Amino acid sequence: MQLILFGAPGVGKGTQAKILSSKFHIPHISTGDILRSAVNKKTELGLQAKEIMDKGELVPDDLMLKLIDEVLHDEKAKNGFILDGFPRTIQQAEKLDDVLENLSSKNKLCVIFLSADDELIVKRLSMRRTCSACGNIINLNYIEDPSSCPYCGSKNTFIKRKDDEEDIIRNRLKVFHETTAPVINYYKDNGCMMEVDGTLAVEEVTAKIVENLVKH
Repeated sequence: MQLILFGAPGVGKGTQAKILSSKFHIPHISTGDILRSAVNKKTELGLQAKEIMDKGELVPDDLMLKLIDEVLHDEKAKNGFILDGFPRTIQQAEKLDDVLENLSSKNKLCVIFLSADDELIVKRLSMRRTCSACGNIINLNYIEDPSSCPYCGSKNTFIKRKDDEEDIIRNRLKVFHETTAPVINYYKDNGCMMEVDGTLAVEEVTAKIVENLVKH
């Protein structure tokens, strides 16, 4: 089973990826994981990526594709994978097609798009806080006492990350619509995409994904 998870920031891709990874026994692979793994293993490609990242620059597409190709050919991914955070552009999607074509797997690619209204995402993300005592992330929308951490019980320890400021969130959404949204149409045209309402409860989203995968 080859899955690609798409969706705007804060829609719940990471949560669903972990659940699906456990359910189907296939690895959840994010671009961050790929880079960290290659750097830690000190592979030739990893060392190249580290040199670029140490300069504060973005890893170019060609190198990123080679890293992804390396990971997808790993024994852990022989039964499939869940790719999260890539591709982000149509050019990357086209190059990824070539990588997948060279895999000796008969698994069919399925792209899952978790959709959500922008304003709901802004509301959801702007209410996220990190407990400075235990490090857990909570959402003020979903707890009874906004001054107490539901994980460790600490009082008044919540801090707001810069990433969760409204102007930053709206800019991230703008970038998503300008660059990644066209990729969704690319996969729609290729007939390998399903859309699921990402604003539903976590369990409902998972159930709908699994239901669609069975049909697929």
